[in-house]
Amino acid sequence: MVELILTYLAVGAVAGVLAGLLGVGGGLVIVPMMVFCLTREGVSEMNIMQIALGTSMASIVFTAVSSFWAHHRRGAVQWDVVRSIVPGILLGTFLGSCVASRLSTGFLKVFFVVFLYYVALQLFLNKKPKPSRELPGEAGMFAVGNAIGAVSSFVGIGGGSLSVPFMIWCNVGVHHAIGTSAAIGFPIAIAGTVGYIVNGIHAAGLPNPSLGYIYLPALAGIVSASVLTAPLGARLAHRLPVDKLKRGFAILLFAMGTRMLMGLL
Repeated sequence: MVELILTYLAVGAVAGVLAGLLGVGGGLVIVPMMVFCLTREGVSEMNIMQIALGTSMASIVFTAVSSFWAHHRRGAVQWDVVRSIVPGILLGTFLGSCVASRLSTGFLKVFFVVFLYYVALQLFLNKKPKPSRELPGEAGMFAVGNAIGAVSSFVGIGGGSLSVPFMIWCNVGVHHAIGTSAAIGFPIAIAGTVGYIVNGIHAAGLPNPSLGYIYLPALAGIVSASVLTAPLGARLAHRLPVDKLKRGFAILLFAMGTRMLMGLL
């Protein structure tokens, strides 16, 4: 038990730094590590991905607050963008979590691995979309929010790997895109957490103690560390060669994705 608690603390520390530093959801680290830890604990394979996704979403609620506040203090959050995209985010994320709760662990693992490879390739090539247009109107932002929220709920992230490229494509500066993405991660996490609680409240075979698909001991360990390290990541984002760090993180994602894929074969 002590070893598992220390593992969740370490996962939270890394996830917090990444959330602030790279503008990508710490869930990309939390979910595969949760799957590994839950498997070691002997948790039923039937719900293991839903538990990992739900707990990741719940942890991002706390990480996002710490991260976006640090970016806000540096003037890097465009609140008008946040306000326009939140309605779509809330609906898409909640409905996505309802769908994910009814899918098989095998399907969710494959979806997660494919997404990991996509993000890893995106980070490794470091190809930023050409700023070729402006942000869409209310209907367009609602649709984009729906899509970002739905995918985020399927992979347990705060949406940064989707919202950052989208905002850059729409002529939002890189630092503002990262800061605004951190703020968008909060409503994603709230809606996803509610969805995974509601849909998991009567699920069988959950580890104890759990609140729906939220595994409370893992949540406590991850949050305890991540809220402390997220501001550090935000500070480092303005000082370190982030492009080089992204390539290193991409290699880690490739490795984690391959490890999960091997477990399915």
